[in-house]
Amino acid sequence: MPSVSDWKVPSSAQPKAEDYSYDLERALSCVVGLRTIVPADAFTAETLGTERAGNGVFIRGNGLVLTVGYLITEAETLWITLGDGRSVPGHVLGYDQETGFGLVQALAKLDVPALEIGDSAAASIGERVVVGGFGGRQRSVAARIVAKQEFAGYWEYVLDEAIFTAPAHPNWGGTALIGPAGDLLGIGSLQLQHAAEKGQTQNINMMIPIDLLKPIVDDLMKFGRRNIPPRPWLGLYATEVENRLVVVGLADRGPAKKADLRTGDIILSVAGKDVHDLASFFRRIWAQGPAGVDVPIAIYRDGETRELRVTSSERNKFLKGPSLH
Repeated sequence: MPSVSDWKVPSSAQPKAEDYSYDLERALSCVVGLRTIVPADAFTAETLGTERAGNGVFIRGNGLVLTVGYLITEAETLWITLGDGRSVPGHVLGYDQETGFGLVQALAKLDVPALEIGDSAAASIGERVVVGGFGGRQRSVAARIVAKQEFAGYWEYVLDEAIFTAPAHPNWGGTALIGPAGDLLGIGSLQLQHAAEKGQTQNINMMIPIDLLKPIVDDLMKFGRRNIPPRPWLGLYATEVENRLVVVGLADRGPAKKADLRTGDIILSVAGKDVHDLASFFRRIWAQGPAGVDVPIAIYRDGETRELRVTSSERNKFLKGPSLH
């Protein structure tokens, strides 16, 4: 992902204040830059890097920042850059594995504007939105909602109804999805390719809907996570190939690797029920019980069907916890 300092959105794609009924400049002033440093021996260092940069948005005037969790996972150092050029240290409050949201608290007394939390369920396809990045209009994109649908990620992740926007923001991580009322509808998570007309492809952004934050924000602030038993985690990466689920990677020291799942295995069923796509596969795992439960999986390998039992774990047990500055 590009850094927050080496690019600008083309002027034709930038939002223009006169096109919106709210104070665009004020809304964009709520978006901040985030920089984190992660220890080299952290669990996510190899896949996500040890230096990460992206965006966040003030959701409360006391310096509470909402962002996408992968920017702050296992961070030992975190800096928040404000619109006036100041940088202040921050502390990771929490990271929700189910939604992908991360919360950060600025470790400085700030009197800053906050973006009002909106209603993402009410947002409609075709609606005009702004994908706000740190740096104001020059680093923000005038976009529209192009889809609202299920999204499944290969890292054991499912959203029932993610929001997709186009054109894509080039530095999407932690961007603010600002709705027609100038409120926060979601947080930027990914850039994907989408089939467009005449065989062309289009880059789009996947946004985590803000409605998913409302039931968990108090838990994240108080406990750093949801105050319920965590989902089972297997530590495998899978993809869909011609209506088959294929294991394409395994987390080092993870439960799936310990159970002798291997790259190239074709997943047939979970607990006796056939699975054909990522979403049904992960939901079937989660239906077995909380983290620690044994998950029976049938696979196809080397011309034969095999039955394996994976003792699941809690993903957070593999991650370094936040350290207070």
